[in-house]
Amino acid sequence: MIEAATASSKASSSERAMIADRLLDAAGISVDRLPMLPVVFDRMARLMADAMRQKSPSPSYISVSYVENNRIGDVLDEFESNALVAVLYSPEWDARVLVGFDRDFIFTLVDVLFGADGTEPPIDDERPFSNIETRIARTMFEVAAKALAESFSPIAETTLKMERIESRMDFAVVGRRNNPAVVARLLQQAIGRGGEVFIVMPHSTLNPLRQRLSQVLSGEMSSRDKQWTQHFHNEIQRTEVKLEAILEEREMPLGDLANLRVGQVIELQATARSPVTLACNDQPIFTCQLGQLNGSYTLQIDELIHEEEKDLFDDLRNR
Repeated sequence: MIEAATASSKASSSERAMIADRLLDAAGISVDRLPMLPVVFDRMARLMADAMRQKSPSPSYISVSYVENNRIGDVLDEFESNALVAVLYSPEWDARVLVGFDRDFIFTLVDVLFGADGTEPPIDDERPFSNIETRIARTMFEVAAKALAESFSPIAETTLKMERIESRMDFAVVGRRNNPAVVARLLQQAIGRGGEVFIVMPHSTLNPLRQRLSQVLSGEMSSRDKQWTQHFHNEIQRTEVKLEAILEEREMPLGDLANLRVGQVIELQATARSPVTLACNDQPIFTCQLGQLNGSYTLQIDELIHEEEKDLFDDLRNR
């Protein structure tokens, strides 16, 4: 009987876990609850921009516009006849994702790679993409696939292989058109022009990674610019701040304050041994001891004021 009850308990726990997983899957993925997801796309944008700068004399900048939920079909309909899409396959995930370049991105990419400086008028043509434009886009799709895989590597082992490129959105199939997906849009800026990169990841692809994406990883996921970090640190160290030494604070009615006259003495309860609060921007930092040296007042720092002590200090000031 005991063994049967134990087995029943284990079964019920397993069923509860399955029900919880199904409820989470039915609720879909909330981008707000996956703080690492925007970080992944931000790093992808930087990696793509770095790769483009190495291939062209003109600098290119790529940044994340926004990350949202949308239906796969709605995104594809928006870019119908106006973009090229690469279907990428991940063996580790056993799933497919889409990376697309809109027309402006492809035309700007071609101009940048062939040395344009922005003085020529941009191409404004609804014609089909040429073979050269498609081949250049293929090269950039490989860069995007590598950047996306590298950006996901701290979350899970990831490789992305390009299966094919589609110009008709009907053939860019990674799931049913009414299935929900996470859609990231990246904006490109170069030679005074711009374009858009979009990434479509079905919820079914991200569900196994949901727990990892909801946890903020320790350390900086993206590579840092050590020179800029050092410069930023040095400039902060040279910033001038104003310190206030507070021996005592007291309240008085506004009428008494208005009646104060030059020469009038205000008695304080503090003595020479009373602790002095050292504050910056109205925030208490240290407690100090008042002293004298060579005819000047001095402060000897005793200890750091912790957050809970700051709250008490603010309560006393507000009374």
